[in-house]
Amino acid sequence: MTDQGIGARVLRKEDKRFITGKGKYTDDIVQPNQAYAAFVRSPHAHANVKSIDASAAEAMDGVEAVLNGHQLTGDAIGNIICGWGITSKDGSPMNMGAWSALATEKVRYVGDAVAVVIADSKAQAQAAAEAVMVEYEVLPATSNVRDSMKEGAPQIHENAPGNQIFDWEIGNKDETDAALASAHHTTTMDITNNRLSPNPMEPRSAVATFDESEDHYTLYTTSQNPHVARLVLSAFYNVAPEHKLRVIAPDVGGGFGAKIYIYPEEIVCLWASMKTNRSVKWTSTRSEAFLTDAHGRDHVSTATMGFDADNNIVGFKINTKANLGAYMSLFSSSVPTYLYATLLSGQYNIANVYCDVQTYYTNTVPVDAYRGAGRPEASYLVERMMETAARELGVDPGELRRQNFVREFPHQTPVIMAYDSGDFAGNLDQAKAAADVAGFAARKEEAAKRGKLRGMGYSNYIEACGIAPSAAVGSLGAGVGLWESAEVRVNPVGTIEILTGSHSHGQGHETTFAQLVSERFDLPTENIQIVHGDTDKVQFGMGTYGSRSGAVGMSAISKALDKVEAKVKKIAAHVLEAAEDDIVIEGGEVKVKGTDKAMGWHEVGLSAYTAHNLPEGMEPGLKEGAFYDPTNFTFPAGCYICEVEVDPQTGVTEIVQFTASDDFGTIINPMIVEGQVHGGIAQGIGQAMLEHAVYDDDGQLLSGSYMDYCMPRADDVPNYTVSHHSTTCPGNPLGMKGCGEAGAIGSPPAVINAITDAIGNNNLSMPATPSRVWAALQQVSAAQAAE
Repeated sequence: MTDQGIGARVLRKEDKRFITGKGKYTDDIVQPNQAYAAFVRSPHAHANVKSIDASAAEAMDGVEAVLNGHQLTGDAIGNIICGWGITSKDGSPMNMGAWSALATEKVRYVGDAVAVVIADSKAQAQAAAEAVMVEYEVLPATSNVRDSMKEGAPQIHENAPGNQIFDWEIGNKDETDAALASAHHTTTMDITNNRLSPNPMEPRSAVATFDESEDHYTLYTTSQNPHVARLVLSAFYNVAPEHKLRVIAPDVGGGFGAKIYIYPEEIVCLWASMKTNRSVKWTSTRSEAFLTDAHGRDHVSTATMGFDADNNIVGFKINTKANLGAYMSLFSSSVPTYLYATLLSGQYNIANVYCDVQTYYTNTVPVDAYRGAGRPEASYLVERMMETAARELGVDPGELRRQNFVREFPHQTPVIMAYDSGDFAGNLDQAKAAADVAGFAARKEEAAKRGKLRGMGYSNYIEACGIAPSAAVGSLGAGVGLWESAEVRVNPVGTIEILTGSHSHGQGHETTFAQLVSERFDLPTENIQIVHGDTDKVQFGMGTYGSRSGAVGMSAISKALDKVEAKVKKIAAHVLEAAEDDIVIEGGEVKVKGTDKAMGWHEVGLSAYTAHNLPEGMEPGLKEGAFYDPTNFTFPAGCYICEVEVDPQTGVTEIVQFTASDDFGTIINPMIVEGQVHGGIAQGIGQAMLEHAVYDDDGQLLSGSYMDYCMPRADDVPNYTVSHHSTTCPGNPLGMKGCGEAGAIGSPPAVINAITDAIGNNNLSMPATPSRVWAALQQVSAAQAAE
């Protein structure tokens, strides 16, 4: 048997080209007759556009055209859509404001584009963009939810009174209120989930080509889901008919959710290519990325959790106000609703949960899905509440969690989700043993002798991945299905091509998908090619986000492999004159078990295509496809324990130990999974301690560069102890749950719980920068002095 199948620590096939600089990214694409785009962006957060004078720019060397929003809408290019409809609790639809790819009458955030320059070179385009004169009538702006919802706040969209987009609820309010009213103890907290910039290593980029001779468009783009991009560009934005538009997402250097959407730039580049009859390329600068890439998080919540006299949770009530920015992005409405509120039961058996979510427009860049998308916000809220409640009740935080864990599966929560498997106590026990919780008191005492404050924090997260089934999410407002497709092609010489609707942007699909095939047919992974990211090569697929590539994408491949395997066995049984049930595939051969009769794998492929000796009625060839629509979400879960040391003189915090125990179901490649967890925890630590996208009251982004926005570096993250205690997911044929977002979901509350434990002050918000930690320590000192 091959040693490259499921469970093997196979080195990533794709890394050879990446680490040798041979990757092919969108910005590497150079087309004949290529021009460059540079956007004219608003310096104001809120303003009426009075006039645009492009005469000076149009006269500059190399300038092909200067195009504006009136020309765009004049060509019937549609407004950018939100793909998930939400209905308010009063039955009214959400208030979706119009968003043109180039603003016409009004700009609503700093960076909102009003025109585009097309020129022979990037430098010429940028110089000409600076020469475009735009007259603005500056309007008052609002940059945060608290101000946006106030009476008299600037009105951002006329169809959204008070700037409210929707007021939505889930759970039973009356029963939850009653449970809290009769509770023996209640814990109430105000919790903020800080706004983040996604910052993938590769900036967004687009290269658009219009072929006038065939009336055909091609778009290279940094996309996590090229088929969905083609769908919305054709069906909603009216850029080109779907059969005349090819979308290619080549190598993509990280996405984290920020590359799910179609942004204004892709639309404009395609349209501008048609207007100028030239290929048009645009690649974002890092400054543009801060201003235009969809941000993440930005919730303000008040929560109350009630316990009975035995410390069992009896009710949980949450009010959340979410900032969605200046416009509704593609999945923005689903993040604070069905991806957030449905996880507020956490790992706990809570009979009564109620959540009210109000969303608002502000004069900031749109907010949408960012690694975890709603689940980090839910886990942070639940796990901060549990840690705080344990402190108020005077009980061990791990044991309070254990007492309230869901223990029987399936488990129906009061907020839609039905958990299908898990062993939460097992993850807790594994993490506690690895973290040596029993020895913490001694370590804390030793740290105190060195003048350091040592703290420990828990986080028991659960998330929902592989969003499904399509009929269910459709009933909840989703505008697309959430199945996945695959095609397996066995070539005449026996090599295999896997065409998948999933898309890789760092997850290692070319390796793990090949391992699945290797496991099934006992073939080396070098004989297996994974094809993705091109709408002309791969049948329609839904792309990669929400940790769906394994549970959904690989399940589609598995279904197609079932069909190929059945046909292979039929061919071999016919040629070898044996019963199909006696045919086995192993060692690169198709054999009759218990005999020496066999065909080489390549011989079966050749037999299928020569078709000289096939079973009667069988079609030639060996190619099968499948679509897979999941029956349920998957529910990765785990326990994270963080241990920190704080310098009380400076507020500087060091993470001295971080322990993770995850339940991901079946694991294809442990090495790749560990890498995903490491990266996710690094992002979570970044949110907890360093990162914050900050606007001033006028809507100017104050953290618009790496001088102001602090990303985690090597010395900010510890060596992790990563382990797995997994249960099989019953909802898909491979038993997989997903791992791509877990680290970013579970780590922030563990970090903040550890820091607040160390400093003895629970009043600490993310990011826990040294200045904030120091200020919190001064509050403790002041309180002690007052006593």
